[in-house]
Amino acid sequence: MALSGDSTPHVTTIAHFVSTLGDEIARGFAAVVAVCDAQGLITREMFAIDGVKLPSNAAKHRSGTRADFERQATKLEAAAKTLIATHRATDTTDASETTARLAGGPAGHSSATLATTRYADRLARLERDAAELREWLATHPDDRRGVKGGIRKSNRTDNDSVKVATSAGVIRGYTGVAAVDAGHQIIVDAQAYGTGSEHELLLPAVTAIQPLLAPTSLITADAGSHSEANLRALHALGVDALIADNAMRGRDERFVTQAAHKAAGDPLHDKRRPPPTLSGQLPASAFTYDPEARTCVCPAGRALVRAGRHRVNRDNIWEAFQGTTGVCGPCPLREQCLKRPATTAVRTVNSLRGKTVPLPPTRSAQMRVAIDVPANRARYGRRLATVEPVFANVRHNKGLDRFTLRGCEKVDAQWKLFCLVHNIEKLAHHGYAA
Repeated sequence: MALSGDSTPHVTTIAHFVSTLGDEIARGFAAVVAVCDAQGLITREMFAIDGVKLPSNAAKHRSGTRADFERQATKLEAAAKTLIATHRATDTTDASETTARLAGGPAGHSSATLATTRYADRLARLERDAAELREWLATHPDDRRGVKGGIRKSNRTDNDSVKVATSAGVIRGYTGVAAVDAGHQIIVDAQAYGTGSEHELLLPAVTAIQPLLAPTSLITADAGSHSEANLRALHALGVDALIADNAMRGRDERFVTQAAHKAAGDPLHDKRRPPPTLSGQLPASAFTYDPEARTCVCPAGRALVRAGRHRVNRDNIWEAFQGTTGVCGPCPLREQCLKRPATTAVRTVNSLRGKTVPLPPTRSAQMRVAIDVPANRARYGRRLATVEPVFANVRHNKGLDRFTLRGCEKVDAQWKLFCLVHNIEKLAHHGYAA
C-alpha cells in the first residue's frame, strides 16, 4: 500500500515487482529475522524443519522426457504433411466449385472458402506447435537427471518444476521449506526447491540456520527427512536432532487404536486386486534342523537337500533347504505343506544357522531408540504445533495456495516474500507490541 500510494496495481505489475527483486527480498528476509532475534523472539530451544508442496504455474500436459517431445514433434510434422497432401488432392474440386459460385452471383463466403480458412488455421497450429517443440529440444540438449541419475520429466512451461505427490494427488510444483523457531514461530530460513524428495532438503536448511544454533538447540523433522546419510551428516556437524522414522507411531502405545478411527475406504474406488486364495502351510518350525550336521528333515520324515550356499542377512546366517520332486510329489502332507499345491512343485525352507559378528548399530537404529524415550517423544511432539500453523497461515490466511511465477529463482523469491510477511506479523504482535 505504501509503495503504490494506496492504489490497486495490476497483477502483472505485482508479478514483475516480485520476480525482479529476488536479491532484495532475500536481504529483507534476513534483516527481519535479525530484528526478530534482537527483540527476543528467537529462543533457539527447538527448530522444526518441514516442507509444503504447492502447485506451480506450469501445464502438466507439457511434461515429458526428450524422447517424448521428439515423438510429439514427429507426429505433429507428420499430421501437417498429411493435411497438406489431403488438401492438394481436393484442391482442384474446391477451386472449380468456387469459380462456379463466383460466376453465378455476388461474392460471398462459400463453403470452399470456409474450408480453406479452417485448413489454413489447423495447418498453422500444427506447424507452430511442432516448431516450438523443435526449438525447445534445441535449447535443452540433455534430459533432467535426479539425484540417483535417473531421468526426470521436463516441463516446457516451467522446467524447474517437478511432479510431486501430495495428499490431493500428483501435482506439478515446488516444495517450500521452512525452518521455524518454536518460541514464537519465527521462520528463520525459507527456501523453495524443484524437488519432491524431502530427505534432500534437510541438510541445506540445517546449514543455513547453523549460525543461529546454540549448544542446547534441537532440530526436529518428520519421517520424510529420515535417512542414514542425513543422520550421519547431522552427527558429523554435532547437531542434536530428533527425526521420526516411518514406524515410529507403530511403536507408540498412544496410536494403538488409530486404525479404528480411520474412515473406511470406498470399495468402488479400491483398485487393488483381492489376495489369492492360499492353502494352509506348515511353518518352518515344523521342520527339524540340525545346525551341526547341517541337515533338515520335513514333517513327513524325509531329508531335504541344501539349496545353494548360506546367505547372510545383516548378522544372521541362513541356510536354505528344499525338497525334490520325488519326495514332495507323492507326499501325503503336500496339501498342508505348500501354499499353492497345484502350481508349486517342492517346498523350500530357510533355517537360522547362527549369527555373525554383530554389526555396529546404525545412526537410524540409534535414532529409533532415542525418539522412543518418553522425554524425547514429548520434545518431538512440539514439532507439529510449531511448523504446521505457519504453513496454514501462509497458505490460507496469506493466500499462497500455489506459486504464480515460473523458474526456481522467482519461486524462491515469492516463497521468501510470504515468509517475510509472516515474520513481520509476528514481530508486530509479539515484538514491538510487547
